[in-house]
Amino acid sequence: MAELTPLAIAVLALLNEGRMHAYEMYQVLLKRRNDRLVKVRPGSLYHTVERLAGQELVEATGTERAGNRPERTTYEITPAGQQALVARVEAGIETYTYEYPLFPVVLSEAHNLEPADAVERFRRRVEQLDRELEDLATALAEVHERGVPEAYWIAADFNRNQLTAERDWLAGVIQRIESKELVWLHRRKR
Repeated sequence: MAELTPLAIAVLALLNEGRMHAYEMYQVLLKRRNDRLVKVRPGSLYHTVERLAGQELVEATGTERAGNRPERTTYEITPAGQQALVARVEAGIETYTYEYPLFPVVLSEAHNLEPADAVERFRRRVEQLDRELEDLATALAEVHERGVPEAYWIAADFNRNQLTAERDWLAGVIQRIESKELVWLHRRKR
């Protein structure tokens, strides 16, 4: 069996809570702000559900129609799907996997920018990180207010700490470039 994608993990986890149709899964993922954890698009979600059904990790349990809307197939997780979900969560927690994000790549090539340009772009990223942190703070305040157990939003706390560390590190880099402590060896194209 192929390794479960992040979206497949999210789908199996939702179906582990109860039967749902794909559009309902999409709405729940957005409501819970899981689109900050997993790239969620309706088409990719439907494709993922179909793939999981083909692997017998989920199964269709019926169809329903509400008003003029198209028929919607309801799915539930199978015992094999529950086993696959638990196995993937276990492996994902205990095994570090480097995921090759874009930022370290462009950061390693930032010396191709003029120092002032690099600083300005770093500042813009810090501003964006601050906005992301504000959004996370709002979301965390909402779950606290609703009394949602921490186990359900622990990933948001992880993201907050990760974004805070990046923002603080970038602020230090900006300061070091401006003070000339970090020597910026910009090479001009000849």
